[in-house]
Amino acid sequence: MGYRRWLLVAAGGAAIDQATKAWAQGALDAYASLELLPVLSLTLGYNTGAAFSLLGGAEGWQRWLLAAIAAGVSAYLVHWLRQVGDQRPGLALGLALILAGAAGNLVDRLRLGHVVDFIHLHYAGFHWPIFNVADIGITLGAGLVIGSYLLASPPRDGA
Repeated sequence: MGYRRWLLVAAGGAAIDQATKAWAQGALDAYASLELLPVLSLTLGYNTGAAFSLLGGAEGWQRWLLAAIAAGVSAYLVHWLRQVGDQRPGLALGLALILAGAAGNLVDRLRLGHVVDFIHLHYAGFHWPIFNVADIGITLGAGLVIGSYLLASPPRDGA
C-alpha cells in the first residue's frame, strides 16, 4: 500500500479540518468567545494572512501568494511521501499531517479568501493567536518530522 495509506491519512485530516470549520461557522458568532475551560475558548475568526496573521493587512494579493505556496508545499509533500512510503512510519505520519493541514487551509483560502480559525488558548492575560485543526496537524506533523530525524539511527559505514 505504501504512500497511498498516508495520502488517505492526509485526506482524512483535511476532511476533519473542513468539518470542524463548517461546524464553527454555523455554531459560533464571529469574534465572540465561548469559554469552555479557563484556558480554552472557541472564538470564530478569519485570517487573510499566514501564521500569526502575517500579511493579514495586505490588500488581497497575499491570498494568491499564500495559496501558491501551500499548493507547492503540498505537491512536494506528496512527492516526499512517495519516496518514504512505509519505510519510516513516523516520518510518513508527520508528512501526512502537514499535508492535511496545508490542504485544509488551502481549501479555505481558495474557497473563502481567508482561513477560518476558532480555537483560542489563553492564560493569565496571555492570548495565543486563534487557530484551527489544520494548524494542529501542521504543528504535530512538524514535530514528528523533526523527531524522526533526531531519533534516526546514523547510517553505517559502507551502507
